[in-house]
Amino acid sequence: MQVLPNRNRVSYATSARTPWFTGVSLAVFSATFVTVAMVTFSSELARIDVPLAVLLSTVVVAGLTPTLWRLRNRPIWRWIVYGTAVGFPVAWTMVLLG
Repeated sequence: MQVLPNRNRVSYATSARTPWFTGVSLAVFSATFVTVAMVTFSSELARIDVPLAVLLSTVVVAGLTPTLWRLRNRPIWRWIVYGTAVGFPVAWTMVLLG
């Protein structure tokens, strides 16, 4: 009897060399992009209604979290996930201080 490989589980081979410069650059860009987008979105929405701004910001983060959690082990996407994970708390801190 032949055993077939499990096709539901995806394994990504990691190379010995990690592209640190490209990865960190991508993480910084995604953190900056997420921070600017969330600060702009939240601050403009807070001018209309503060509880609505808090609710919608929470919905955005809660909606992206499962997708980002699945992408955290992929070779290129993990850097975007790292940047996004830094960008959301920074954006919320900036909105609260501003």
